[in-house]
Amino acid sequence: MLGWAESQSQDLSNAAIASPTGRVFVLKHDIVGTSAKVRELLELIQRVAPTSSTVLIQGESGTGKELVARALHRNSPRAVGPLVAINCAALTESLLESELFGHEKGAFTGAVARKKGKLEMAEGGTLFLDEISELAPGMQAKLLRALQEREFEMVGGTRPVKVNVRVIAATNRDLQEAVQAGRFRNDLFYRLNVVSISTPPLRERREDIPALAESFIVKVSGKYRVPLKTLSQEVVTQLMRYEWPGNVRELENAIERAMVLGATEELRPEDLPPALFESAMADQHGEVGFQGAVKENKKQLVLQALEKAGGYYVDAAKILGLHPNSLLRLIRTLGLRSVNGQGSASC
Repeated sequence: MLGWAESQSQDLSNAAIASPTGRVFVLKHDIVGTSAKVRELLELIQRVAPTSSTVLIQGESGTGKELVARALHRNSPRAVGPLVAINCAALTESLLESELFGHEKGAFTGAVARKKGKLEMAEGGTLFLDEISELAPGMQAKLLRALQEREFEMVGGTRPVKVNVRVIAATNRDLQEAVQAGRFRNDLFYRLNVVSISTPPLRERREDIPALAESFIVKVSGKYRVPLKTLSQEVVTQLMRYEWPGNVRELENAIERAMVLGATEELRPEDLPPALFESAMADQHGEVGFQGAVKENKKQLVLQALEKAGGYYVDAAKILGLHPNSLLRLIRTLGLRSVNGQGSASC
């Protein structure tokens, strides 16, 4: 999902955005964040959206490329028309051709009726081609012709079908590198890359992390009908330290896990995924020795609390200031033995 997220905690449509140049404009979008990177992105969307220019969105997985495409469509004259999306990596070449261009009755076994393709369905609106770098060579040639001529032929068809659509493509790969390696057509690249937009990774806009986390708390609460929870300062600190290789999509998954498993009204560090929990405890260099020392210290604290509590994990949880369920989860994360009948644990 987008370097951002669809927030249910606030109405982001018709939001006033202050650009780096000081100009204020109104933009309909679902992008969460107020960092300089986000403000620059929103201003670029505002400038490009009213045109019919083809746009190429590039960025790492999970940085919100589809949300950028939606914002471009919603703020364009084509907003009254459809936004039709297709993932170029999800289908085989033959299926993708049929999905994109449609097919005539009898074009192949099972084609019992004429079926419109995504390109024709997007008439008057926007076609979003996700993972464009995964197009097979044959499909690249057919797409290039459709973009150049603004017409195409259905699978099994003989008559050209004219279309009026805006094309937005997205990729998490370096298309120029793919062109140089001979995996992507040079002429198609330039046809798609009329306007280029890059979505920044989450590690380059860390100041947006608290707002994103809050938006995901609201989203998960509504989705699973669980009570709203607050972020502890320890959790915020760990979220800010983590590198987020999976970007905003990884952050959303981490918050969803914490919301579902957390046993208190406040999200705690032990509610976070183990990998994030451990790595966030290390310093910026991620020294293994430091991580090991932290883990060992936590083990000793848990064992000491259990000893003081006479082996009862409920009482040990009180000593540690944790919910009993959180302590049980921490025991498993630390690799301690499962609690016995009395609720005790050991290495």
